[in-house]
Amino acid sequence: MRRVPSAGFGPIAASGRKPKGEFGATDFRAELVRIMPGYDWTVHKSRVVGHMEATGTKSSGFNRLSTLSVARTDRDGEVTYTAKSAGFGMRAKWLHTHADRTLARSLRGLQDYYQEMASTYGGHAKALNAARTASNAAEVPT
Repeated sequence: MRRVPSAGFGPIAASGRKPKGEFGATDFRAELVRIMPGYDWTVHKSRVVGHMEATGTKSSGFNRLSTLSVARTDRDGEVTYTAKSAGFGMRAKWLHTHADRTLARSLRGLQDYYQEMASTYGGHAKALNAARTASNAAEVPT
């Protein structure tokens, strides 16, 4: 059975369009594509008013390189974006999540976290490499 929206009730009027000034899935997708054009975006349907989710994927051939999920929640006029990302493959686990008041800040928070982790792990790798080469130099007879 097909449901027809009632005139004047809910976010969709009898004309089938959203009221003027309301942020919709088309606006959300446009914002995502503007900030992260390298991903292929899919905006998912939501039954919850004020909540939208989208998934962005970056692939090379049949290989999924990266997955990015963004949720937009509008609660009492306060908008929150939550971004999370996963690594290689379709079933890769989520690596980190960051929430902020704007999409750009949310994504920047993710990027900053990964850059911090890269420098931390890079420092450990360099220390291990230096220690290994120092012990090899001590064992080699001259």
